[in-house]
Amino acid sequence: MPAPHNPFKAALAAKQPQIGCWMSFGETIGAELMSTTGFDWLVVDGEHGPNDLRSITDQVRVLDPSRSHAVVRVPIAEDWVLKQVLDTGAQTVLVPMIDTAAQAEAVVQACRYAPEGVRGMGGYGARVTQFGAIQDYATTANAEICVLVQAETRTAIDNLDYILAVDGVDGVFIGPADLSADMGLPGQPEAPEVQAVIKDAITRIAAAGKAPGILTFSMEAAKTYLDLGATFVAVGIDTVILANSARTLSKDAKALIK
Repeated sequence: MPAPHNPFKAALAAKQPQIGCWMSFGETIGAELMSTTGFDWLVVDGEHGPNDLRSITDQVRVLDPSRSHAVVRVPIAEDWVLKQVLDTGAQTVLVPMIDTAAQAEAVVQACRYAPEGVRGMGGYGARVTQFGAIQDYATTANAEICVLVQAETRTAIDNLDYILAVDGVDGVFIGPADLSADMGLPGQPEAPEVQAVIKDAITRIAAAGKAPGILTFSMEAAKTYLDLGATFVAVGIDTVILANSARTLSKDAKALIK
């Protein structure tokens, strides 16, 4: 039996836009709830969310049977972190703060078994192989792992063409918040100069045959990015969605009191 097919990777390769959402609760029931909402992909955030390996595993588990593909953002581009996350059964990883082609190449290597990479071979006893039931996993997994790297600094933008040339990088996610901060405009990702860089980057990523990705809270911006060729676009964060909805409900209900 081979490694499971990765429909998200296939969709990106076919340039089929995928709409996603961030998950920051770090709780299984929240992920299960989000899996019923119809998003094509959901981020299990191991960088800024309150997650550890067990909570990531649990969230990947509840997302697997749903139509929402689990994209796990790791906290750091370390081989051991990527190895453990892949052994949970995650097929797509999002790796923050990649500034150079060498860093991108190292990530790809960490996600591939030898002779194409350096991923550790301990998955036979883990969830990723259904605890040994997927006998051909090690010889077929490389083709199904989707590697997404984040370009979040001016250095990354300067090196973007080199990063795009790395074989095995399936997509590049532009991080608007960190990029705007690195450009001297913290908290201003909508600033014209930041948007100009973002739009140029999306165009260059798409032209290179890779998948461009981004997070935005604006439907207008999402449409703009999709029109430019972005193929994985996140449009919200679960914690913010709940907070904003609850604030509006509270305000509206209190307005009923005369």
